[in-house]
Amino acid sequence: MVQPLTESIALYNGVEIPKLGLGVFLMKDEDELVEAVKAAVEIGYRHFDTAKIYGNEEYLARGLKESGISREEIFLTSKVWNYDQGYEQTKLAFQETLDRLDTDYLDLYLIHWAAPKYVETWRALVELYEEGRVKAIGVSNFQIHHLEELKKQELMQPMINQIETHPEFPQNELHEYMEENGIIHEAWGPLGQGKTDLFNQPVIVELAAKYSKSPAQIILRWHLERGEVIIPKSVHANRIKENSEVFDFSLTAEEMEQMKSLDTGVRYGSDPDDQERLEQSSIRPEETK
Repeated sequence: MVQPLTESIALYNGVEIPKLGLGVFLMKDEDELVEAVKAAVEIGYRHFDTAKIYGNEEYLARGLKESGISREEIFLTSKVWNYDQGYEQTKLAFQETLDRLDTDYLDLYLIHWAAPKYVETWRALVELYEEGRVKAIGVSNFQIHHLEELKKQELMQPMINQIETHPEFPQNELHEYMEENGIIHEAWGPLGQGKTDLFNQPVIVELAAKYSKSPAQIILRWHLERGEVIIPKSVHANRIKENSEVFDFSLTAEEMEQMKSLDTGVRYGSDPDDQERLEQSSIRPEETK
């Protein structure tokens, strides 16, 4: 077995989260996901990120079980979906997630989006944390005003915020706010989800040649230099391995400055303030029939 990829960042409660994880968003084929997870464990990954809405928590559990890795060696994240939000429903959803993942605790549980009941949902997460059923709690796709609302309610501050981030959409204002407030920045879609021409940008191509790395590795290193946790997704063992080989070089301050030229302000994922989408996705499927 290779050396585990355990370089980590401490959340404000002292829990260590590995800087690199495997995201399993859009992985719908069970056998493909299981093989990807087993390959990732073999390569050294110890951090895995899923969500109820992905519909693959059971597949991830199977992959981890077949890999032979012990639960204590894994950092496991899942998220509560919009139609499961609210105080009581969140607690039920959390237990269902534990059952699907075949575990009795999570390392990190997140509110997936700031849907209408997110304040009550956060109260439930705080209680789950205080009960020791989850080691750390946080949010995903929250804007500054959402985080300020939790602060106004005098509730525990999220330990992490998982948001769309890539060189074309660095989220600088939110990034700085989180730094100032001790909230760790976790990037989803760190490579632009294949919706961008990032890999062909001259500054990235030149840095890739300089460091004998791929454009993807340059981008992932850019995230790490910013102090972010990253969860790139891939089902291919060679790509999963490539994404892990980003801890043996660094970008200079000047090179980080050059990367700023790639900021276009373009968001490829959903808008966290799209109220119509948030309300629609908060309706349970059976309620629409």
